[in-house]
Amino acid sequence: MDVSEKIHTHLLSVWMEVKRLVMIGGKEGMLFLTDKHLIFVYKTKAKIKWWQYAVTKQVIHMMKTKQTIVKHDGYNEANLIEDLKDKRNIEIRFKDILNIKQEEKKWGSVLNLVYIVGNKEKKCRFSIVQDWVKYPLKEPTKYMKVDWEPFIKKIRM
Repeated sequence: MDVSEKIHTHLLSVWMEVKRLVMIGGKEGMLFLTDKHLIFVYKTKAKIKWWQYAVTKQVIHMMKTKQTIVKHDGYNEANLIEDLKDKRNIEIRFKDILNIKQEEKKWGSVLNLVYIVGNKEKKCRFSIVQDWVKYPLKEPTKYMKVDWEPFIKKIRM
């Protein structure tokens, strides 16, 4: 991410699953849309207290509007640059995205993504979670129905 890039969208409580032959488990994190990148951060230095408040606010907002173009107070470009120092977080340039589309499932809305890393094609999907079970492992129990189209349009511009 360039220092001059701005965050356009910041989604919390996002469940990412890598598509492979056997899809078991996933990761919870934040999904960002900047000027040139799609970024998934699951290793963050954000405070848990801030996270809980922001997720509650996001759920209420999305239940009313279904909009995925959201920004949260308390986390900015400097925080994102700091979190991107952890190489486990995923940063995808728009030009490396081969295909992106929304899919409606019975249980929620999914953003499907196909992109290139090096010479390899990778597939994953993102969904926004409303509720979780925390034991024995953290897993989503309730997904949200949202409108991914404005998000997709920003990437295709």
